[in-house]
Amino acid sequence: MTGTADTSERIAKFLARAGVASRREVERMIEGGRVKVDGKTLDTPAFKVTGSEHIEVDGKRIEPPAATKLWRYHKPDGLVTTHADPEGRETVFDAIPKDIGRVISIGRLDLTSEGLLLLTNDGALARALELPSTGWTRRYRARAFGSISESALKILRAGVTVEGIKYGPMEVEVERETGSNIWLEVGIREGKNREVRKALDAVGLRVNRLIRIAYGPFQLGQLEKGEIKSVPSRVLHDQCGHLIDMGDTPTGQAIAKPRPANRAARKPGQKPDGKPGQRAMGGPGQPGLPKREVDDSLIEDARKGRPLDAKSTRARRGKDGKPTAKPAAGRAAPRATTSRSETPRPDTPRTGGPRKPGGPRTGGPRKPGGRS
Repeated sequence: MTGTADTSERIAKFLARAGVASRREVERMIEGGRVKVDGKTLDTPAFKVTGSEHIEVDGKRIEPPAATKLWRYHKPDGLVTTHADPEGRETVFDAIPKDIGRVISIGRLDLTSEGLLLLTNDGALARALELPSTGWTRRYRARAFGSISESALKILRAGVTVEGIKYGPMEVEVERETGSNIWLEVGIREGKNREVRKALDAVGLRVNRLIRIAYGPFQLGQLEKGEIKSVPSRVLHDQCGHLIDMGDTPTGQAIAKPRPANRAARKPGQKPDGKPGQRAMGGPGQPGLPKREVDDSLIEDARKGRPLDAKSTRARRGKDGKPTAKPAAGRAAPRATTSRSETPRPDTPRTGGPRKPGGPRTGGPRKPGGRS
């Protein structure tokens, strides 16, 4: 017997995805008798809908949620990453254009932090990209007061515990020192509250500026402060299609894929499958991870219909953290030359490799006591 998949969802979730309000606010609307489905006033937020019903809020018909979208936003310092601040401070959502509709942030940036903030209209996409198990690296440029020793770098790279909270291994590289300050590039995969600041403070560095320059494959690039740009649907599917299902429903809702049940857990710091020499998680080109880093050049490729290959295009950054100019198109790297004496002759037997089954050994007789 073949059954039909249940595509219904609670009315509160449906209206939240449609941009009406948050789920809690929708529940209060229902309690106030402001929501109707097919002419009937609802009295419970547990009521389920599919989107084909006639749904009204305050007498106005609500259309089904739009397709899943993603935006890159350059958050300036001084904005709070929340929809409603109890202290009345200006929020990120006050600053972005109103025609975008209701969106939520993927992760957060502190009041004084700046840089790349991803925004989406789909909660399922946000949850999928926030999970540490996704393996996406959040990269920052941090300016801090003080200096750092090699032993302190090793502590950060191994993981540090601060006030009982364990922070995972970090990727830390020293960029330069300027007077009494030092610039570092830091990569983390968990995104705990104020993780970079607390970890650096634990080794004697007080952060006085923090700029997020990348979230997984998505780059800050040349975005000006306060600027927001939509990620083309083609790029979104290319980069996130391995994490979520998009477009499987009429509304374009993103549905998080379940993790494989037979996936073995790895110890902290263990590389995938335990294979020596395999790159660390979080970079483009890894199995199940971003195919390439998304900066302005990739966005432009998508808009012009150019193919999106799987080659990593990690941006070259200058001292200001912005990508530098790429080499001129068509200029190939010089080919390495090999002298005639270094070129092996086809008829010369190989003396250093493993012996083929049944084949003669060409390396001469084995010396007594030699390694087996």
